[in-house]
Amino acid sequence: MPQSAANPLTARWRPEFPGLERSVYMNTCSLGQLSRRAMDGMQRFQEQWLSYGASAWYELWLGEMADARARFARLINAQPHEIAILPSVGVALSVIGSSLDFSARPEVVVTEMDFPTIPYQWMARGEEGAELRLLASPDRVRVPLASFVQAIGPRTGLVATTHVLFTSGWVQDIAAISALAHNAGALCLVDGYQAAGQIPVDVQAVDVDVYISGGLKWLLGGPGIVFMYVKEYLIPQLHPTTTGWFAAKDMFAFNPERFEMAEDARRFEPGTPAVAAVYAANAGMSIIEEIGVQAIRARTAELDADLIRRLRAAGLEPRLPADMARHAGIVMLPVDNPSAAVKGLRERGIIIDYRPGALRLSPYFYNTEDENQALVDGIVGVLNDRRS
Repeated sequence: MPQSAANPLTARWRPEFPGLERSVYMNTCSLGQLSRRAMDGMQRFQEQWLSYGASAWYELWLGEMADARARFARLINAQPHEIAILPSVGVALSVIGSSLDFSARPEVVVTEMDFPTIPYQWMARGEEGAELRLLASPDRVRVPLASFVQAIGPRTGLVATTHVLFTSGWVQDIAAISALAHNAGALCLVDGYQAAGQIPVDVQAVDVDVYISGGLKWLLGGPGIVFMYVKEYLIPQLHPTTTGWFAAKDMFAFNPERFEMAEDARRFEPGTPAVAAVYAANAGMSIIEEIGVQAIRARTAELDADLIRRLRAAGLEPRLPADMARHAGIVMLPVDNPSAAVKGLRERGIIIDYRPGALRLSPYFYNTEDENQALVDGIVGVLNDRRS
C-alpha cells in the first residue's frame, strides 16, 4: 500500500492506525480507522471487567463516562452537564421526540439531504400529531437557506437537519437555520455526525438547542456510542417518555415508587451504555483533541483538494458545491452501478463506500497524496474493466 506521508501531521499520526497498512482506506465518513489508543482502551475495559467485576461500575466506569461527556463538551464548546450518552442517533432522536408536544406546533422541518433517520423519526410520530415538511435540494449538493426561510413559520415546532450533509459534504449554515427557527418560536436540532471531529463546532456560537454526534466516523471511536448536547435552559423543560433507570436523579436508589429525572442531560440517557464503546470513544476524542480540530480541518481540506484535482486530471468529474469553503470531507463521484465499483475497488485493496448513483470518497488527516493517486488509478481501472 502507498506509504508516503510527507505532511508532518500525517507522518506523526499514521502509525497510530495499523489498519492503514492493510488497505487504501478512504472511508472515514462511514467508519473511522481503529487506533492503537482505542484498542488499548478497550483492552483496559476488559481487564477491569476481569479484575473488578460489577464493582467496576462504581469505581471506574461511571468515571469513564463522565470523562467522555466532558471531552465531547470541550470539542463542541459545551458544558459536561449538557451532554448525554446514548447508543445511536435513532435512540437520541426518539428520546427528544418523546419530549415534544406536537399539538400547538405540529410541523417538523427536515430536508431530503438529511440522513433518513431524521425524517423517519417524525414520520413515525404522525399518530402523535407530527407533520413532516421535507425541503428539496436543487442539485443534490445543498438545500438553499431560502428554502428554510419559506418553510419555517408559526406551525413549526422543530427544525431538524444536518451540519455536514452525508451525500455531498456541504456545510450548512446552522447558525442561520437556528436563528430562523428561534425567530419563529421553534427549536433547532442538528445532526453533527459528519461534522464533529473534522470541522470546528461551537454550539454556543451557532445557538442550536440540540446537537448530536458520535464515535463512528470522524471522532474515531467506533460504533455504539452517541453524544447529545441539550442546551442548559432547555433541559428542565423536556420530560422524555422514552426513558429508563439511567435517567433517574438517584439511579442507584432503585425506587420503583417514584421517578425523579436527573436535573442535567443524564435525564436523556435511557439505559445502561456499552462501556467498551465509551473507552474507544474517549481514546478517539483524545486524538482529536491532541491534534486540534483546526489542524485536522486544514489537512483534510488539503487532501480533498488534491483528490479532486487528481480525479479531474483523470477525466472524472466529482459532484461538488460551487463554494468549496462550504465543503468538508466527503467527495461524491457519480458513476453507473456504484456498488459494483466499490466491490471492484475492494478486490484491489481500496476501501470506499457508495450512496445512490455515486461513489463516496473521504480522505482524513491520516491519509496521503499517494493514496489519493492510488484511489484515482483504482477507480479508472475498475471503470475501464467494466467497459471492456
